[in-house]
Amino acid sequence: MLLSDMPLRRSVTVESVEDRQPNDPVARRLRELGFVAGEQVEIVARGPFGAEPLLVQVGYTRFALRRSEAARVQVAPPARETVA
Repeated sequence: MLLSDMPLRRSVTVESVEDRQPNDPVARRLRELGFVAGEQVEIVARGPFGAEPLLVQVGYTRFALRRSEAARVQVAPPARETVA
């Protein structure tokens, strides 16, 4: 699933960031900002017009991303802990 398709306030785990070309500057920047495999992220808010920008939290930091940028981030729900 893509980060851009996630509902508000649902914590998910980054799986990967899509490179659309060799040395993709947008994908590289997303990774520099903390969108790396295993990191927890969530969409905190959506903008008023066309649901853009998306306010995304990575750790304790928040970033405003375009939907097209968030669509490059592949995510998975966090693994649920089982109680024995």
